[in-house]
Amino acid sequence: MKKYFGLLISGLVIFAQTTIAQSPEDALRLAWFTQNGTARNMAVGGVMGSLGGDITANHVNPAGIGLYKTRELVLSPGFLLNSNKFNYRGTDSSSNRTGFGYGTTGIVLAGSSKSGYSKWTSSAVAISVNQLANYNNQISFSGRNNFSSFTEKYLEELTRDRADTNAALSNYIFGSSLAFRTFLVDTLSGIGGAVAGYQSLVPISTGVNQTYNARTSGGYNEIAIGFAGNMADKLYVGGSFNIPIIKYNRELLYSERDATNDPTNQFSFFEYKETYSSQGAGIGVKLGTIYKPTPFVRIGFAFHSPQIITMTDRIRSSIVANTETYAGQRSESSDNLNSGRAGTSKYNITTPWRAIGSFSYVFREINDTRLQKGFISADIEYVHYKGARFAVAGDNASDAGFRNYYSALNEAIIDNYKGNINARIGGELKFHTIMFRLGAAYYGSPYQDEALKASRVIGTGGLGYRNKGMFIDLSYSHIMNKEAVFAYRLNDKPNTFAEQTGSRGSIMLTFGFKL
Repeated sequence: MKKYFGLLISGLVIFAQTTIAQSPEDALRLAWFTQNGTARNMAVGGVMGSLGGDITANHVNPAGIGLYKTRELVLSPGFLLNSNKFNYRGTDSSSNRTGFGYGTTGIVLAGSSKSGYSKWTSSAVAISVNQLANYNNQISFSGRNNFSSFTEKYLEELTRDRADTNAALSNYIFGSSLAFRTFLVDTLSGIGGAVAGYQSLVPISTGVNQTYNARTSGGYNEIAIGFAGNMADKLYVGGSFNIPIIKYNRELLYSERDATNDPTNQFSFFEYKETYSSQGAGIGVKLGTIYKPTPFVRIGFAFHSPQIITMTDRIRSSIVANTETYAGQRSESSDNLNSGRAGTSKYNITTPWRAIGSFSYVFREINDTRLQKGFISADIEYVHYKGARFAVAGDNASDAGFRNYYSALNEAIIDNYKGNINARIGGELKFHTIMFRLGAAYYGSPYQDEALKASRVIGTGGLGYRNKGMFIDLSYSHIMNKEAVFAYRLNDKPNTFAEQTGSRGSIMLTFGFKL
């Protein structure tokens, strides 16, 4: 992790007052997520690389919509239950949050070829929307720390830039300037009273009680317009044009309090508040094929191109600090220093590419699908997490400083992330009009550092009913998470993080109608 921060800090320049710095975590938020779709798709572990016949295929392997022979309308509302547990420097804590979401929703228009000369038996068009990732969550942890402080990142920033007092007062209005104006960070005097550096008033050696509380919301949504063709019910080829729409919000409250309650050590507490939002839209393409060597076997392959997304971030922040006899209680905010305006930053981000290989075996498949008895299917997915990239956008496109910053940020992504494999398996048994489904999935860690233990294990199940041109599906997915959460990042010493273990339950209900 040390290399990451060295690269990132060395590439930084002094940005304008309305600039927000991005981080590698911003790229990971758009890359490391579990499969989401209709209730049927969720119930079988998210497999859709070779199965087809579900509108979710438009977002996974578009060739799968080629299995449609009729028109269909699908609606998929959902509900999420988050339960998080954290251990931060030996202290356990927990948080919970519920929220609404949705799975694949849209329409499929399919029909047989009317030309006797065409090699294509049928074709289908699908227009759908899916929430690839849901950001509704609550992250809360606390613990005693006598090793580092949130304020040290301000010392690093001021020291790195060799900032004089005028710069410390005005050039870092979302961080260091707030700390300097509240005397949380102050100058060190050298010979003749000259400024020799900066110091933090936080008594790290005797320990501080740190608390991190973040509430997040929003989602990674994707509109897909897909087309697929069916050649003799053996070969299916398809593609979709994708429009990702991102909305992410975070309300953060972070605090440090004197663990000794000593009224004479010139520090009682400080609180940092931040309101952050990130929104954007972009483009991408997904291509795929499914081949049926026998009526019972389906083999699929899909490729997801990188999505190019233009993002706009906004931030407001404030600090309240009590340094007791040193300067008393002071407060300052970015609104006061920026004429009431939020700080803004515009940039482009390119998401990693993905490739999916899949195999399905369908039991007793015949032309009358009502007599189909079930299936078992498996997907193997590779995600090139280290391929994510940031780039300058908007009015700053010609600024060498911004280009250098994003170049350093991209090097940090290369050095800290890796490509990895995700695996999904699931099956269905059908008894006339009733279906029973089970599935499982494993999502590997995107981090190169093995100390950052991160993975996601999923167990799924559900029921379905199909009769007379309508269907209802219900699923439950239980996601078990392992992640590392950083309250703050430092360059000059190893970083401490909270170990997160928890779960997310997802209930999905899908209604469908043949048109």
